[in-house]
Amino acid sequence: MSFPASATEHGLQARASELLIGGSLEISPRELHRAAEVAALLPADTCIYIPSLPGLPLARTLEAVAAIRAAGLDPVPHVSARRILNGEEFRAFLKEAVAKHGVPRVLLLGGDEPRPKGPFNDSLEILESGLLADSGIREIGVAGYPEGHPRISNLTESLDRKRRLAREQGLGLYVVTQFSFAPNRVVEYCAGLARTAPEVSIYAGIAGPTDPVALARYAQRCGVSVSLRALRTLGSGIARLVTNADPREQLIALARYSLSREPSNLVGVHLYSFGGAVRTAAWMRELI
Repeated sequence: MSFPASATEHGLQARASELLIGGSLEISPRELHRAAEVAALLPADTCIYIPSLPGLPLARTLEAVAAIRAAGLDPVPHVSARRILNGEEFRAFLKEAVAKHGVPRVLLLGGDEPRPKGPFNDSLEILESGLLADSGIREIGVAGYPEGHPRISNLTESLDRKRRLAREQGLGLYVVTQFSFAPNRVVEYCAGLARTAPEVSIYAGIAGPTDPVALARYAQRCGVSVSLRALRTLGSGIARLVTNADPREQLIALARYSLSREPSNLVGVHLYSFGGAVRTAAWMRELI
């Protein structure tokens, strides 16, 4: 697979490859039987994120962590605050993930539940508890929303508090953004964070190769507002949106941005696979 003609600019293709090599991939626990296939396509120790699904027990997440580590990849479990049922069970989960499976980081999220299922209302409360640092976690990823979030109005204040708490507890912190079909919004978000929080590295979320119907479903579920408006406007022309939002074009836009800044706060891309981890890993392999 070749890059588009615009990628002929000096160094652009190399930078795009670097963003993939330094990037990560999301894999559903339902796809764990294909972990070895994914590992065969990606560089060793690539970060593989494990989503927190509704009703998925922490014990099952530990099985996913073990399978990904055994495949030669670096597991990063999602921690969804409102889905944690029990504080002590969560502590035990973290300690086993660190001690037995060498997990150094988690992606810290609030979770999509309308109300908490246990002791934590949001990701800030988990950070404030000190459980992550006490359990041996050394770094946390937090979510970034280039198109905003329908239920969070104080995104900047929330990130500032997370940065402060992470510093106080000796934790590294980086941002993983929600995917978007509007590369300019992602670039604006990265540039803004480079001005206000230059120490925070960013992994820009990209929707991996998938079919238009799946993209529409996931965009709606994730609240990707600009993308949803485009989908509704296009109607039967949804395929045109997907073509224009080809992952390669997103990647090239991000590579061009990162080359324009020195140093760049954009260190990699994060691929959302939408249940197609092997297909997405193969796409990454072709462009690395």
